[in-house]
This record gives sequence, structure tokens and C-alpha cells, in this order.
Amino acid sequence: MQETALRAPAEAGIRDHVQPGLPRPALVWVGRAAAFVLGLVLLVATVAKALDPAGFAELMQAKGLTFGLSPLAAALVALALEGGIGLLLVLGVRRRWTLIAASVLVAGFVALNGWVWWQAAHGAEPDAGCGCFGNLVQRSPAAAFWQDLALLLPLLLLSWVALRREAPAFPRGRVALAALATVALVLFAWRAPALPLDDMATRLRPGVELAKVCAGAEHPVCLTDVAPELANGRTWVVLVDLKTADAWADALNGYSEREGQSPLVALTAATGDDKTAFTWRWGPSYPVHEAPAALLRPLYRSLPRSFLSEDGRVLRTVSGLPPGALDAASDRGDSTR
Repeated sequence: MQETALRAPAEAGIRDHVQPGLPRPALVWVGRAAAFVLGLVLLVATVAKALDPAGFAELMQAKGLTFGLSPLAAALVALALEGGIGLLLVLGVRRRWTLIAASVLVAGFVALNGWVWWQAAHGAEPDAGCGCFGNLVQRSPAAAFWQDLALLLPLLLLSWVALRREAPAFPRGRVALAALATVALVLFAWRAPALPLDDMATRLRPGVELAKVCAGAEHPVCLTDVAPELANGRTWVVLVDLKTADAWADALNGYSEREGQSPLVALTAATGDDKTAFTWRWGPSYPVHEAPAALLRPLYRSLPRSFLSEDGRVLRTVSGLPPGALDAASDRGDSTR
């Protein structure tokens, strides 16, 4: 009787220590690690798109995902949602409500990539804007679908493993920190176009081989295909929008007519009719090459943008016209008076 009484507290302690309702510690850490990595992936994707919010806004407008908002406002709201969920997961707020939100987000990514893949398989033009990871990753529609499915779905499923029910549902401190960081991220995206981040935000930066800057999966088109003269020698290349020619056409004509300057080439995504109208009006003294929008759009955040190529490699990039082009426009204007 006395032995039974002494053994009872010890057995009760053992039962309390291994309650069947509590998950095993190893599984808890698996769930936490998966949620952290999933949040990190969402954050990287958010920052990549925040570097070029205009490109992301164009993509949302093209896909009909603005829901009545202006394209830029819709892009900022989408960045806030994706970044906010990513921040919550990185900060360890692994709760049922955060995982439900992450599940909806991942399902939306996979569904959108599947839709884009289906459109591409039926002859639709590839997107000219940035994808889920902005301009950091260049992928075909099929690769985007399968890679996101293979990366995001396992992380999401593992994030649900051993979800602790006894944890507070709304940790105020971490949620407040995530909210503040989300506001900062949206403000950064709003001001990003004015910041000198073109080399980070685009696929065009010093050292890039132009023959590897391509678009299209089955029949890729590269920069050296649309402008063969870039393969050898030094050439200034200007990415332009022909609809804004009043702001730069005289400057480029004056610059190309100067003695001792490197040859000049302009690249545009305009149609043949627009190019013909531009040629008749401005009489460019430099070649103007057409290029697919899917090839040019990942190379800039705003137009015009210029780069100096040497033997098929980017030597220098400039936000705007080549150095001295505006002075050349003034000189040309003086000489024609």
C-alpha cells in the first residue's frame, strides 16, 4: 500500500511529461524551419519585385489582377500582403491564421504560373514584365510553374507539421514588428524608381554578356541577334520608347554626328509602323533596331536607359542618355539656327 502511494506521484510526473497531445520536439523544429524558409522565399520575391514596382504593376495590369485599383496601387498592396506574410513567418509567428494566409498565397502563385504556362503553350506572347522573383530569375513559363511547385508546396506542407495549439494566437510584439517592417517595405517600393538601383533591379549590369541576354524558350532571341554590331567593338546602346522621342531624338542625332564618338544604336519594342513614322519625322543618323518587349522590358525600369558595350559585353550602364548627349543636342540646335 505504501509502495503504491510512493509510485503514484512518479507515474503521474511521467504522464505529465509525455502528454499524448503535445507534438514531438523534433517535429516542432521541422515545422518552424520550413515556415522560416518559406517566409524567407516570400521576402526575397517581394524585395525583387519592389526594386521595380512599375514593372510589377504592368504585369498585374496585363493579367487583370488590379481589381479596380490603379496598377501601382495594386502592386503596392500585393507587395504588402506577400511581404507581410513572409515577415510573420520569418519572425516565427507560425500560427493557423498565418499558415492559412500563406497557403492562399502559394496557391495563387502556383495557379497563376499554371495559367501563364497554359497560355504560352497555346501561342500567347511571353510576359514582358517581371515574374514572381522580379528580374532576378529568368525562367520559361513551364519552368516557373514546376520550380515554384517543387519549392513552395513542400515548404508549405512542412510548415503545418506539429503546430502547437497552446502557443498564443496573436503575439503582439512580433506582429507589430512585422507590420512596421511591411510599411517600410512598401515605402521603399514606392520610392525605388528614384533610387540608383537599375543594375540591381534589372538584368543589365556591367560584365553581362549580351549574347546571353535572351527571351523566349523554344526559339530564344538575344540582344546580339537584334543588333549584330554589338558583338564587336565599342557601341553605345540606348533603350528608347519612340512615343517620347521629343525628349531625346535631337540629342541622339547630335551625339551620333559628333566626331570621335563611339557608334550609337537604339533599341525599341515599338512596331514597324511606329518605327517608320519615327524615321520620317526625325531622320535618325544611327541604326534603330526593333526587339521583342519580353527581351527589353527586364533591362530597364524607366526609359531611356543606355549602356556601353565592348566586344559583346556590357562595360558601363547609364540611367538616361549617354554622357554628353544633351550637350550635343544644344550644339546641334545652335548650328541649325
